[in-house]
Formats: sequence, structure tokens, C-alpha cells
Amino acid sequence: MIICLDISYFGEPFSGFARQPGQLTVQGSLEEALKTIFAQDVETTCAGRTDAGVHARHQFVSFESSKEDVDLGKLKRSLDQLTHDDIHINSVEFKDDDFSARFSAKAREYSYFICNQDAPSLFMRNTSWYVAKALDVQSMQKAAQALRGEHDFKSFCVAKSAEDKTTMRNISNIEFVEHKIFDENIIEIKITGNAFLHSMVRTIVGTLLKIGLGQRDVSWIEDVLNACDRQAAGECAPAKGLVLMGVYY
Repeated sequence: MIICLDISYFGEPFSGFARQPGQLTVQGSLEEALKTIFAQDVETTCAGRTDAGVHARHQFVSFESSKEDVDLGKLKRSLDQLTHDDIHINSVEFKDDDFSARFSAKAREYSYFICNQDAPSLFMRNTSWYVAKALDVQSMQKAAQALRGEHDFKSFCVAKSAEDKTTMRNISNIEFVEHKIFDENIIEIKITGNAFLHSMVRTIVGTLLKIGLGQRDVSWIEDVLNACDRQAAGECAPAKGLVLMGVYY
């Protein structure tokens, strides 16, 4: 049977989601806990591998269990107790035998948070990128629309990760929401797509920031997209501002 976990995690202490020898990772913590519970090795699959320092509000993880009498409530409580303190189990449920947290996913939604004000954030300093100069959000929003739809996003990913792989992706939505959180000015950039390349969202944000700061024109984003060259884009935004908000099945 297939079991699916909906989990949240604060990414700061982890070297990303994927297990790595000698490193603290989300997958490593989960699989160690599952091994204790089921008394055997358990291999998990996630909806999307997040990088070191990236957070998740709703990450989905699936695995196969040979046991037929799993108590989901007990499993949830046990996982919450045995996993790292910065991991929270939102829910646990059974899925059909052909379900995969990765391959059954239709779309992923990420949010990137920017603190845009004179002083650094006090309350969101670990979950946002601080930018002191006022951003032209309207120009950023206008430029972002050029990224909607199916494109080759080779310019927006780590070059080595794109070797011998398709870099075509489909972004269905990009929107900007301005918040007042604890009286701090927070800009949330929401990006939804069928799948994402390594560091794709963070590079999109870093590129849009140059437009928001007035360093590039709105039309520049199309030049970057068409270049299919990582060197053409802006910097990769810090990991701490990125959150995997949800996955659609």
C-alpha cells in the first residue's frame, strides 16, 4: 500500500530535502524515523526536492508499506515525535497503489518573500530576503507575465543541472501580493508551474529584482528567456525567502 505524508518544515537547519551522507536533511530525518517505526528501511519520494535553507508549508512525501494494518493516527504522532523539531507532519493518508508524490503531481506552487523597507525584518528575517531600496512592484509584475506559459527556462537554472535534460517548463501563474506582517512590508511573489528546475524560482526572483530596482527595463526579461544562458539572468535569490506552499494532484 502507498502512504502519503503532507509535511511542513523550516529549512534553515537542513542541507536540503534529499538525503546526503553525513548531512542533516529532511528526507534523512523522515527515513530514520520511518525505519524506527517499521523496523526496516523505507525509501521515500517527494513532490519536489528543495535546496538547502528552503522551507515548505505543504510538501508531499510518499512511500510503500508492506503492512496492511497501519494506524495512520499513531503513525502521524510517532513521526512528529521522532523527526527533527523543524519538521511537522500535517496529515497522513492512504493512496492508490499507482500514486507517487512526485510523478502524480500536476503542479507546484512556491512563494518567495521579500522584506522591502528601510530596516531589516525583525519577525521574518529567517524567511525573507531583505531589500532596502523601494521596489517598483508594478514593473516586476509586468515583466513576470512574459514568463507565463511553456518556455525553455535554461537561463533560470543551475547550468550543470540542465546538462542532457529538457529545460522546458510551464508556468501557469505569477502574481505579487503586498502584505503588512507585524507592521513590516513584505512582498510575496507566488509562482505556480507544472515543475521547476534547480534554483529556477530563486533565479526568476533575482532577475525580476533587477527590474524592480530600475537596473533593467521590463523588456529585458524576454532577452534573458531567449538567451538560454544562465549568465544572462540575474542573481539567485537567497534560499531563506523561498517556501514550497503546496502541490496539486
